[in-house]
Amino acid sequence: MSTDLTASPQAANELRRYAEALLAHLAANGSAPPAPPGFTDIPGHWLPPAVEALVTILAGDDPLEPLSRAASRDQQQTAVFLCLALAVAGHGSRIHASWLGTAFGDLSLDRPVSHGQRALWLAAARGAYGPAGKIFVLRKLDALAVQEQADPRQWVQALVPGEPSVVVPASLVDFPEMAEIPELARPAQAAARLTRLRARCEEITSARQSDQGSAAPLANSGATPAATWAEDEPLAVLRAMIGLSGPPGPQASLDSHLLDDLRPGSDPHLTAIALHVAAPILRGVAEELESDSRLEPPPSVTVSLLGHRVELRPEGPDEESLAVAEAAISAAVPAPPRAPWAPGLLVLGGLTCLVAAFLTHPVTAAAGVVLFALAGWLLWQRRERVLSDAAYVAAQVSELRELADGAVWALHAYAREAEGRAKQAAEDATDITRLIRRGPRAA
Repeated sequence: MSTDLTASPQAANELRRYAEALLAHLAANGSAPPAPPGFTDIPGHWLPPAVEALVTILAGDDPLEPLSRAASRDQQQTAVFLCLALAVAGHGSRIHASWLGTAFGDLSLDRPVSHGQRALWLAAARGAYGPAGKIFVLRKLDALAVQEQADPRQWVQALVPGEPSVVVPASLVDFPEMAEIPELARPAQAAARLTRLRARCEEITSARQSDQGSAAPLANSGATPAATWAEDEPLAVLRAMIGLSGPPGPQASLDSHLLDDLRPGSDPHLTAIALHVAAPILRGVAEELESDSRLEPPPSVTVSLLGHRVELRPEGPDEESLAVAEAAISAAVPAPPRAPWAPGLLVLGGLTCLVAAFLTHPVTAAAGVVLFALAGWLLWQRRERVLSDAAYVAAQVSELRELADGAVWALHAYAREAEGRAKQAAEDATDITRLIRRGPRAA
Protein backbone atom coordinates (compact mmCIF):
# COMPACT_ATOMS: atom_id res chain seq x y z
CA MET A 1 0.00 0.00 0.00
CA SER A 2 1.11 3.51 -0.71
CA THR A 3 0.43 5.01 2.71
CA ASP A 4 0.42 3.50 6.20
CA LEU A 5 -3.12 3.12 7.50
CA THR A 6 -2.09 3.26 11.16
CA ALA A 7 -2.36 7.05 11.08
CA SER A 8 -6.17 6.74 10.91
CA PRO A 9 -7.03 3.45 12.67
CA GLN A 10 -10.79 4.04 12.81
CA ALA A 11 -11.00 4.96 9.11
CA ALA A 12 -8.71 2.05 8.24
CA ASN A 13 -10.90 -0.44 10.10
CA GLU A 14 -14.01 0.92 8.45
CA LEU A 15 -12.29 0.69 5.06
CA ARG A 16 -11.27 -2.95 5.61
CA ARG A 17 -14.74 -3.94 6.83
CA TYR A 18 -16.43 -2.38 3.84
CA ALA A 19 -13.82 -3.76 1.40
CA GLU A 20 -14.32 -7.25 2.85
CA ALA A 21 -18.10 -6.96 2.49
CA LEU A 22 -17.61 -5.63 -1.02
CA LEU A 23 -15.51 -8.64 -2.06
CA ALA A 24 -18.06 -11.03 -0.57
CA HIS A 25 -20.90 -9.39 -2.51
CA LEU A 26 -18.88 -9.28 -5.73
CA ALA A 27 -18.08 -12.98 -5.55
CA ALA A 28 -21.63 -13.92 -4.58
CA ASN A 29 -23.78 -11.89 -6.96
CA GLY A 30 -21.62 -9.28 -8.69
CA SER A 31 -23.12 -6.34 -6.80
CA ALA A 32 -21.74 -3.79 -4.34
CA PRO A 33 -23.23 -3.25 -0.87
CA PRO A 34 -24.12 0.32 0.16
CA ALA A 35 -21.25 2.21 1.73
CA PRO A 36 -21.55 2.76 5.48
CA PRO A 37 -22.14 6.31 6.71
CA GLY A 38 -18.67 6.49 8.26
CA PHE A 39 -16.81 5.47 5.11
CA THR A 40 -14.45 8.34 4.25
CA ASP A 41 -11.41 8.93 2.12
CA ILE A 42 -7.97 8.49 3.66
CA PRO A 43 -5.59 11.12 2.28
CA GLY A 44 -2.70 9.66 0.31
CA HIS A 45 -4.07 6.12 0.17
CA TRP A 46 -5.19 4.57 -3.11
CA LEU A 47 -7.76 2.05 -1.83
CA PRO A 48 -10.67 4.35 -0.73
CA PRO A 49 -10.95 6.16 -4.09
CA ALA A 50 -10.40 2.84 -5.92
CA VAL A 51 -13.30 1.29 -4.01
CA GLU A 52 -15.40 4.37 -4.78
CA ALA A 53 -14.49 4.10 -8.47
CA LEU A 54 -15.44 0.38 -8.49
CA VAL A 55 -18.83 1.05 -6.91
CA THR A 56 -19.42 3.87 -9.40
CA ILE A 57 -18.58 1.57 -12.34
CA LEU A 58 -20.94 -1.12 -11.07
CA ALA A 59 -23.67 1.50 -10.74
CA GLY A 60 -23.16 2.49 -14.36
CA ASP A 61 -21.92 6.01 -13.60
CA ASP A 62 -18.78 7.89 -14.65
CA PRO A 63 -15.84 6.96 -12.32
CA LEU A 64 -13.43 9.60 -13.65
CA GLU A 65 -13.08 11.69 -10.45
CA PRO A 66 -12.40 8.87 -7.91
CA LEU A 67 -10.40 6.99 -10.51
CA SER A 68 -8.12 9.99 -11.06
CA ARG A 69 -7.57 10.33 -7.32
CA ALA A 70 -6.74 6.63 -6.89
CA ALA A 71 -4.42 6.55 -9.93
CA SER A 72 -2.55 9.63 -8.72
CA ARG A 73 -1.77 7.81 -5.47
CA ASP A 74 -0.84 4.37 -6.94
CA GLN A 75 -1.69 3.76 -10.56
CA GLN A 76 -0.68 0.10 -10.75
CA GLN A 77 -2.38 -0.99 -7.51
CA THR A 78 -5.53 0.78 -8.62
CA ALA A 79 -5.46 -0.92 -12.00
CA VAL A 80 -4.86 -4.37 -10.47
CA PHE A 81 -7.67 -3.88 -7.97
CA LEU A 82 -10.21 -2.72 -10.55
CA CYS A 83 -9.30 -5.40 -13.13
CA LEU A 84 -9.50 -8.25 -10.63
CA ALA A 85 -12.57 -6.93 -8.78
CA LEU A 86 -14.54 -6.50 -12.00
CA ALA A 87 -13.44 -9.97 -13.14
CA VAL A 88 -14.56 -11.48 -9.83
CA ALA A 89 -17.91 -9.70 -10.17
CA GLY A 90 -18.39 -11.01 -13.70
CA HIS A 91 -18.10 -7.53 -15.24
CA GLY A 92 -14.61 -7.80 -16.71
CA SER A 93 -15.83 -6.32 -19.99
CA ARG A 94 -16.20 -2.96 -18.21
CA ILE A 95 -12.47 -2.46 -17.72
CA HIS A 96 -10.64 0.08 -19.86
CA ALA A 97 -8.05 -1.42 -22.21
CA SER A 98 -5.25 0.61 -20.67
CA TRP A 99 -5.98 -0.71 -17.17
CA LEU A 100 -4.97 -4.24 -18.06
CA GLY A 101 -1.62 -3.11 -19.43
CA THR A 102 -0.93 -0.98 -16.36
CA ALA A 103 -2.01 -3.74 -13.98
CA PHE A 104 -0.12 -6.53 -15.67
CA GLY A 105 3.21 -4.76 -15.99
CA ASP A 106 6.13 -6.54 -17.64
CA LEU A 107 6.83 -10.26 -17.72
CA SER A 108 10.37 -11.56 -17.72
CA LEU A 109 12.03 -14.95 -17.98
CA ASP A 110 14.49 -13.80 -15.32
CA ARG A 111 11.93 -12.71 -12.72
CA PRO A 112 9.19 -14.66 -10.94
CA VAL A 113 5.60 -14.02 -11.98
CA SER A 114 3.88 -11.92 -9.31
CA HIS A 115 0.66 -13.12 -7.71
CA GLY A 116 -1.18 -10.20 -9.27
CA GLN A 117 0.11 -11.08 -12.74
CA ARG A 118 -0.87 -14.72 -12.30
CA ALA A 119 -4.35 -13.72 -11.11
CA LEU A 120 -4.84 -11.45 -14.15
CA TRP A 121 -3.43 -14.20 -16.38
CA LEU A 122 -5.95 -16.66 -14.94
CA ALA A 123 -8.89 -14.25 -15.25
CA ALA A 124 -8.01 -13.42 -18.86
CA ALA A 125 -7.55 -17.08 -19.77
CA ARG A 126 -10.98 -17.93 -18.36
CA GLY A 127 -12.59 -15.22 -20.49
CA ALA A 128 -13.19 -12.59 -17.84
CA TYR A 129 -12.10 -9.81 -20.22
CA GLY A 130 -13.38 -11.36 -23.43
CA PRO A 131 -11.21 -12.27 -26.45
CA ALA A 132 -9.20 -9.06 -26.10
CA GLY A 133 -8.02 -10.14 -22.65
CA LYS A 134 -6.76 -13.49 -23.95
CA ILE A 135 -5.00 -11.82 -26.88
CA PHE A 136 -3.36 -9.39 -24.45
CA VAL A 137 -1.88 -12.21 -22.36
CA LEU A 138 -0.84 -14.15 -25.46
CA ARG A 139 1.01 -11.16 -26.86
CA LYS A 140 2.75 -10.61 -23.54
CA LEU A 141 3.95 -14.21 -23.61
CA ASP A 142 4.86 -14.11 -27.30
CA ALA A 143 7.07 -11.08 -26.74
CA LEU A 144 9.34 -13.13 -24.45
CA ALA A 145 10.30 -15.73 -27.13
CA VAL A 146 10.16 -18.52 -24.56
CA GLN A 147 11.01 -21.13 -27.20
CA GLU A 148 14.49 -19.69 -27.75
CA GLN A 149 15.60 -20.64 -24.24
CA ALA A 150 13.41 -23.69 -23.65
CA ASP A 151 14.53 -27.29 -23.28
CA PRO A 152 12.19 -29.21 -25.63
CA ARG A 153 12.47 -32.34 -23.48
CA GLN A 154 10.95 -30.55 -20.50
CA TRP A 155 7.98 -29.34 -22.53
CA VAL A 156 7.34 -32.76 -24.06
CA GLN A 157 7.62 -34.36 -20.62
CA ALA A 158 5.09 -31.89 -19.23
CA LEU A 159 2.69 -32.43 -22.11
CA VAL A 160 2.88 -36.25 -22.14
CA PRO A 161 4.32 -37.45 -18.82
CA GLY A 162 4.92 -41.09 -17.97
CA GLU A 163 6.35 -42.04 -21.34
CA PRO A 164 7.52 -45.69 -21.45
CA SER A 165 11.28 -46.14 -21.60
CA VAL A 166 10.98 -48.81 -24.31
CA VAL A 167 8.39 -49.06 -27.08
CA VAL A 168 7.97 -52.62 -28.38
CA PRO A 169 6.41 -52.64 -31.88
CA ALA A 170 4.14 -55.50 -32.89
CA SER A 171 6.85 -57.10 -35.01
CA LEU A 172 9.19 -57.48 -32.02
CA VAL A 173 6.71 -58.71 -29.41
CA ASP A 174 8.39 -62.15 -29.39
CA PHE A 175 11.83 -60.53 -29.12
CA PRO A 176 11.33 -57.52 -26.79
CA GLU A 177 15.04 -57.27 -26.10
CA MET A 178 15.53 -56.33 -29.76
CA ALA A 179 13.34 -53.27 -29.18
CA GLU A 180 16.12 -51.92 -26.95
CA ILE A 181 18.67 -51.86 -29.78
CA PRO A 182 19.17 -48.11 -30.47
CA GLU A 183 18.90 -48.44 -34.26
CA LEU A 184 15.53 -50.19 -33.92
CA ALA A 185 14.28 -48.34 -30.84
CA ARG A 186 14.68 -44.81 -32.16
CA PRO A 187 12.15 -44.94 -35.04
CA ALA A 188 9.57 -46.83 -32.97
CA GLN A 189 10.01 -44.52 -30.00
CA ALA A 190 9.71 -41.45 -32.23
CA ALA A 191 6.52 -42.68 -33.89
CA ALA A 192 4.94 -43.62 -30.56
CA ARG A 193 5.84 -40.25 -29.04
CA LEU A 194 4.33 -38.43 -32.03
CA THR A 195 1.09 -40.36 -31.59
CA ARG A 196 0.94 -39.44 -27.89
CA LEU A 197 1.66 -35.78 -28.63
CA ARG A 198 -1.07 -35.66 -31.27
CA ALA A 199 -3.56 -37.29 -28.88
CA ARG A 200 -2.69 -34.80 -26.14
CA CYS A 201 -2.99 -31.82 -28.49
CA GLU A 202 -6.36 -33.13 -29.69
CA GLU A 203 -7.46 -33.51 -26.07
CA ILE A 204 -6.52 -29.91 -25.27
CA THR A 205 -8.09 -28.38 -28.38
CA SER A 206 -11.25 -30.50 -28.07
CA ALA A 207 -11.76 -29.35 -24.50
CA ARG A 208 -11.18 -25.76 -25.60
CA GLN A 209 -13.70 -26.00 -28.42
CA SER A 210 -16.21 -27.64 -26.08
CA ASP A 211 -15.87 -24.77 -23.64
CA GLN A 212 -16.25 -22.19 -26.38
CA GLY A 213 -19.22 -23.95 -27.89
CA SER A 214 -21.17 -24.14 -24.65
CA ALA A 215 -22.65 -21.36 -22.55
CA ALA A 216 -19.78 -21.58 -20.10
CA PRO A 217 -20.16 -19.11 -17.22
CA LEU A 218 -16.46 -18.34 -17.33
CA ALA A 219 -16.85 -16.93 -20.81
CA ASN A 220 -18.49 -14.03 -18.95
CA SER A 221 -21.48 -13.88 -21.28
CA GLY A 222 -23.84 -13.95 -18.30
CA ALA A 223 -21.70 -11.79 -15.97
CA THR A 224 -21.36 -14.77 -13.63
CA PRO A 225 -19.52 -13.96 -10.40
CA ALA A 226 -16.41 -15.72 -9.18
CA ALA A 227 -18.31 -18.07 -6.85
CA THR A 228 -18.31 -20.52 -9.77
CA TRP A 229 -14.56 -20.32 -10.31
CA ALA A 230 -12.44 -23.34 -9.47
CA GLU A 231 -9.40 -21.18 -8.62
CA ASP A 232 -9.41 -18.53 -5.92
CA GLU A 233 -6.22 -16.69 -6.90
CA PRO A 234 -7.97 -13.47 -8.03
CA LEU A 235 -9.92 -13.32 -4.76
CA ALA A 236 -6.81 -14.18 -2.76
CA VAL A 237 -4.89 -11.33 -4.38
CA LEU A 238 -7.75 -8.90 -3.71
CA ARG A 239 -7.92 -9.95 -0.07
CA ALA A 240 -4.18 -9.41 0.25
CA MET A 241 -4.49 -5.96 -1.33
CA ILE A 242 -7.05 -4.81 1.25
CA GLY A 243 -5.05 -6.27 4.13
CA LEU A 244 -7.21 -9.30 4.95
CA SER A 245 -4.52 -11.97 4.61
CA GLY A 246 -0.94 -12.60 5.56
CA PRO A 247 2.07 -12.34 3.30
CA PRO A 248 1.70 -14.07 -0.07
CA GLY A 249 3.33 -17.43 -0.71
CA PRO A 250 6.42 -17.99 -2.86
CA GLN A 251 6.33 -16.93 -6.48
CA ALA A 252 7.11 -19.23 -9.40
CA SER A 253 9.00 -18.54 -12.59
CA LEU A 254 7.28 -18.06 -15.93
CA ASP A 255 8.56 -21.40 -17.23
CA SER A 256 7.25 -23.19 -14.13
CA HIS A 257 3.76 -21.75 -14.65
CA LEU A 258 3.70 -22.68 -18.33
CA LEU A 259 4.97 -26.21 -17.72
CA ASP A 260 2.45 -26.73 -14.91
CA ASP A 261 -0.34 -25.46 -17.17
CA LEU A 262 0.63 -28.00 -19.86
CA ARG A 263 0.41 -31.01 -17.55
CA PRO A 264 -2.69 -33.23 -17.68
CA GLY A 265 -5.33 -32.16 -15.17
CA SER A 266 -4.53 -28.44 -15.38
CA ASP A 267 -7.16 -25.82 -16.07
CA PRO A 268 -8.06 -26.20 -19.78
CA HIS A 269 -8.11 -22.42 -20.33
CA LEU A 270 -4.58 -22.07 -19.00
CA THR A 271 -3.51 -25.16 -20.94
CA ALA A 272 -4.77 -23.62 -24.19
CA ILE A 273 -2.59 -20.55 -23.64
CA ALA A 274 0.42 -22.67 -22.63
CA LEU A 275 -0.04 -24.77 -25.77
CA HIS A 276 0.02 -21.58 -27.85
CA VAL A 277 3.33 -20.60 -26.23
CA ALA A 278 4.72 -24.11 -26.73
CA ALA A 279 3.66 -24.24 -30.40
CA PRO A 280 7.11 -23.39 -31.91
CA ILE A 281 8.78 -25.86 -29.55
CA LEU A 282 6.33 -28.64 -30.39
CA ARG A 283 6.55 -27.96 -34.10
CA GLY A 284 10.32 -28.44 -33.99
CA VAL A 285 9.92 -31.58 -31.86
CA ALA A 286 7.32 -32.98 -34.28
CA GLU A 287 9.61 -32.41 -37.27
CA GLU A 288 12.51 -34.10 -35.52
CA LEU A 289 10.38 -37.06 -34.43
CA GLU A 290 8.96 -37.48 -37.92
CA SER A 291 12.50 -37.53 -39.32
CA ASP A 292 13.53 -40.14 -36.74
CA SER A 293 10.51 -42.32 -37.54
CA ARG A 294 11.68 -42.55 -41.17
CA LEU A 295 15.11 -43.93 -40.31
CA GLU A 296 15.89 -47.11 -42.26
CA PRO A 297 16.63 -50.30 -40.30
CA PRO A 298 20.38 -51.09 -40.16
CA PRO A 299 21.81 -53.71 -42.58
CA SER A 300 22.65 -55.97 -39.63
CA VAL A 301 22.14 -56.06 -35.89
CA THR A 302 23.77 -58.02 -33.12
CA VAL A 303 21.45 -59.50 -30.52
CA SER A 304 21.84 -61.64 -27.46
CA LEU A 305 20.30 -65.09 -27.88
CA LEU A 306 20.57 -67.53 -24.98
CA GLY A 307 23.26 -65.27 -23.61
CA HIS A 308 25.37 -65.35 -26.78
CA ARG A 309 25.95 -62.52 -29.26
CA VAL A 310 24.70 -63.39 -32.74
CA GLU A 311 24.79 -61.12 -35.77
CA LEU A 312 21.59 -61.05 -37.82
CA ARG A 313 21.37 -60.04 -41.47
CA PRO A 314 18.42 -59.88 -43.88
CA GLU A 315 19.52 -63.11 -45.57
CA GLY A 316 19.86 -64.93 -42.24
CA PRO A 317 22.05 -65.22 -39.13
CA ASP A 318 25.77 -64.84 -39.65
CA GLU A 319 27.30 -68.31 -39.67
CA GLU A 320 30.58 -67.20 -38.13
CA SER A 321 28.87 -65.64 -35.09
CA LEU A 322 26.63 -68.72 -34.85
CA ALA A 323 29.68 -70.98 -34.85
CA VAL A 324 31.27 -68.96 -32.07
CA ALA A 325 28.03 -69.17 -30.06
CA GLU A 326 27.76 -72.94 -30.62
CA ALA A 327 31.37 -73.40 -29.54
CA ALA A 328 30.66 -71.42 -26.40
CA ILE A 329 27.65 -73.64 -25.66
CA SER A 330 29.77 -76.78 -26.07
CA ALA A 331 32.57 -75.33 -23.97
CA ALA A 332 30.16 -74.54 -21.15
CA VAL A 333 29.52 -78.30 -20.66
CA PRO A 334 32.40 -79.87 -18.64
CA ALA A 335 33.99 -82.78 -20.51
CA PRO A 336 34.38 -86.09 -18.62
CA PRO A 337 37.92 -87.27 -17.75
CA ARG A 338 39.68 -88.90 -20.71
CA ALA A 339 40.50 -92.07 -18.85
CA PRO A 340 37.95 -93.68 -16.51
CA TRP A 341 40.41 -94.22 -13.64
CA ALA A 342 37.91 -95.22 -11.01
CA PRO A 343 36.26 -98.04 -13.02
CA GLY A 344 39.74 -99.23 -14.10
CA LEU A 345 40.91 -99.50 -10.53
CA LEU A 346 37.75 -101.35 -9.58
CA VAL A 347 38.29 -103.86 -12.43
CA LEU A 348 41.89 -104.34 -11.33
CA GLY A 349 40.69 -104.94 -7.78
CA GLY A 350 38.13 -107.47 -9.03
CA LEU A 351 40.80 -109.41 -10.92
CA THR A 352 42.98 -109.43 -7.84
CA CYS A 353 40.12 -110.88 -5.81
CA LEU A 354 39.52 -113.64 -8.36
CA VAL A 355 43.21 -114.62 -8.34
CA ALA A 356 43.17 -114.59 -4.56
CA ALA A 357 40.10 -116.84 -4.57
CA PHE A 358 42.09 -119.62 -6.26
CA LEU A 359 44.93 -119.28 -3.79
CA THR A 360 42.94 -118.72 -0.60
CA HIS A 361 39.20 -119.03 0.10
CA PRO A 362 36.46 -119.07 -2.62
CA VAL A 363 34.51 -116.37 -0.74
CA THR A 364 37.06 -113.83 -1.98
CA ALA A 365 35.59 -114.26 -5.47
CA ALA A 366 32.32 -112.65 -4.28
CA ALA A 367 34.21 -109.47 -3.46
CA GLY A 368 35.67 -109.50 -6.96
CA VAL A 369 32.18 -109.79 -8.48
CA VAL A 370 31.01 -106.82 -6.43
CA LEU A 371 33.96 -104.75 -7.64
CA PHE A 372 33.22 -105.71 -11.26
CA ALA A 373 29.55 -104.67 -10.82
CA LEU A 374 30.54 -101.33 -9.28
CA ALA A 375 32.92 -100.65 -12.14
CA GLY A 376 30.17 -101.43 -14.67
CA TRP A 377 27.76 -99.10 -12.85
CA LEU A 378 30.31 -96.24 -12.96
CA LEU A 379 30.94 -96.80 -16.67
CA TRP A 380 27.18 -96.76 -17.31
CA GLN A 381 26.84 -93.46 -15.40
CA ARG A 382 29.72 -92.02 -17.39
CA ARG A 383 28.07 -93.01 -20.66
CA GLU A 384 24.67 -91.58 -19.60
CA ARG A 385 26.31 -88.29 -18.62
CA VAL A 386 28.07 -88.06 -21.95
CA LEU A 387 24.83 -88.76 -23.79
CA SER A 388 22.92 -86.23 -21.63
CA ASP A 389 25.54 -83.51 -22.21
CA ALA A 390 25.49 -84.19 -25.92
CA ALA A 391 21.69 -83.99 -25.98
CA TYR A 392 21.77 -80.73 -23.98
CA VAL A 393 24.32 -79.17 -26.35
CA ALA A 394 22.31 -80.32 -29.38
CA ALA A 395 19.09 -78.89 -27.88
CA GLN A 396 20.78 -75.58 -27.07
CA VAL A 397 22.28 -75.31 -30.53
CA SER A 398 18.93 -76.16 -32.14
CA GLU A 399 17.13 -73.59 -29.97
CA LEU A 400 19.81 -71.01 -30.78
CA ARG A 401 19.32 -71.54 -34.50
CA GLU A 402 15.52 -71.42 -34.18
CA LEU A 403 15.73 -68.18 -32.21
CA ALA A 404 18.16 -66.72 -34.73
CA ASP A 405 15.84 -67.61 -37.62
CA GLY A 406 12.85 -66.22 -35.75
CA ALA A 407 14.74 -63.00 -34.98
CA VAL A 408 15.58 -62.62 -38.68
CA TRP A 409 11.88 -62.98 -39.57
CA ALA A 410 11.06 -60.42 -36.86
CA LEU A 411 13.51 -58.01 -38.50
CA HIS A 412 11.77 -58.54 -41.84
CA ALA A 413 8.41 -57.80 -40.17
CA TYR A 414 9.92 -54.70 -38.54
CA ALA A 415 11.13 -53.51 -41.95
CA ARG A 416 7.64 -54.06 -43.40
CA GLU A 417 6.19 -52.00 -40.56
CA ALA A 418 8.58 -49.14 -41.29
CA GLU A 419 6.57 -47.78 -44.21
CA GLY A 420 3.31 -47.73 -42.27
CA ARG A 421 5.04 -46.28 -39.24
CA ALA A 422 6.57 -43.45 -41.29
CA LYS A 423 3.22 -42.72 -42.96
CA GLN A 424 1.42 -42.56 -39.61
CA ALA A 425 4.16 -40.36 -38.17
CA ALA A 426 3.80 -37.93 -41.08
CA GLU A 427 0.04 -37.74 -40.48
CA ASP A 428 0.57 -37.20 -36.76
CA ALA A 429 3.12 -34.44 -37.37
CA THR A 430 0.73 -32.72 -39.80
CA ASP A 431 -2.11 -32.95 -37.30
CA ILE A 432 0.07 -31.53 -34.52
CA THR A 433 1.06 -28.59 -36.72
CA ARG A 434 -2.59 -27.98 -37.55
CA LEU A 435 -3.70 -28.20 -33.92
CA ILE A 436 -1.02 -25.85 -32.61
CA ARG A 437 -1.23 -23.34 -35.44
CA ARG A 438 0.03 -19.94 -34.35
CA GLY A 439 -2.02 -16.80 -33.85
CA PRO A 440 -3.78 -15.30 -30.80
CA ARG A 441 -7.17 -16.51 -31.95
CA ALA A 442 -5.91 -20.11 -32.06
CA ALA A 443 -5.76 -20.18 -28.25
